[in-house]
Amino acid sequence: MTRIIRVFLCLIMAQVSLMAHWALAGEIALTRGQTVYVPVYSHIYSGDTARPFLLTAIVSIRNTDPRGSIVLTAVDYYDSEGNLVRKYLEKQVALKAMASIRFIVKESDRRGGSGANFIVKWQSESAVNPPIMEGVMIGTQMGQGISFTSRGQPIQE
Repeated sequence: MTRIIRVFLCLIMAQVSLMAHWALAGEIALTRGQTVYVPVYSHIYSGDTARPFLLTAIVSIRNTDPRGSIVLTAVDYYDSEGNLVRKYLEKQVALKAMASIRFIVKESDRRGGSGANFIVKWQSESAVNPPIMEGVMIGTQMGQGISFTSRGQPIQE
């Protein structure tokens, strides 16, 4: 009987330890702003001849905070060599709680290349959940369709 109780207590302790770990791992780090790198592709290559497959690239920015707004201060598009192609904002843009916005690179715009990216800067007056930023690429050619996503990566607080 004592052995069963010890095994039972060990199982409970293991479960409590796992729950504590999950709780700590799931903590949301609030912040007042970031610079985020979002990879996108204006085209990818296919076939033995590395034929360009043109894509529309969309950057989606979603304010995930249920109470606070954020302000986008820069949304800049760079090509594969790191050259600035286009500044998407002429003035700051506010995103209220749970709102989203998107910026589009047309399929016909090949300037970015396969290593294109966006640098997005945002800030908030109070600490908020960081927004989710994704690149969404989609293209269709000759009855063939392709779509995929990429996730933004904070590079500076």
